[in-house]
Amino acid sequence: MALKATIFKATLNIADMDRHYYGDHQLTLARHPSENDERMMIRLLAFLLNASEELEFTKGISTDDEPDLWQKSLSDEIELWIELGLPDESRLRKACNRARKVILYTYGGRGVPVWWEKHQSKLSRFNNLNIINLPPEATEELAKLAERNMSLQCTIQDGVISIGNESALVSITPEQLYPR
Repeated sequence: MALKATIFKATLNIADMDRHYYGDHQLTLARHPSENDERMMIRLLAFLLNASEELEFTKGISTDDEPDLWQKSLSDEIELWIELGLPDESRLRKACNRARKVILYTYGGRGVPVWWEKHQSKLSRFNNLNIINLPPEATEELAKLAERNMSLQCTIQDGVISIGNESALVSITPEQLYPR
């Protein structure tokens, strides 16, 4: 018998002063059996950083030809493709060819510099690619906010993300890997 996804509900209040985006979102996240709380919360963080009415979660981890999140135009063109982790260069090449803009959020600490050194020369030719590294201490703290029913407040100002609930607050300062 196959394991089923665990459903999480999130109510988000977003004040993104860097993009001048302010909104409330009611989201349902399906956490794949192979996904942990940290990765699921990074998906939620990626949503917060790129929030819009059109941005949506995809089948993600269980589907090879879809990102973790995307935003499509009314004519079904992919405007934004969001990946997480340390994917192969071929996956990012395919994403850059299919979407107007691609954002990769890397995480995992010591593996990131090794991955970047290996792929930097091939990825630097893509003008529509942004790679942002999330510090491991912050993503571990972010994972502690995971609950089946979450109510989170998020403020983004000067590149610093503050996300929290009624009992905890996590501050995250992402590092821009590419372009610099």
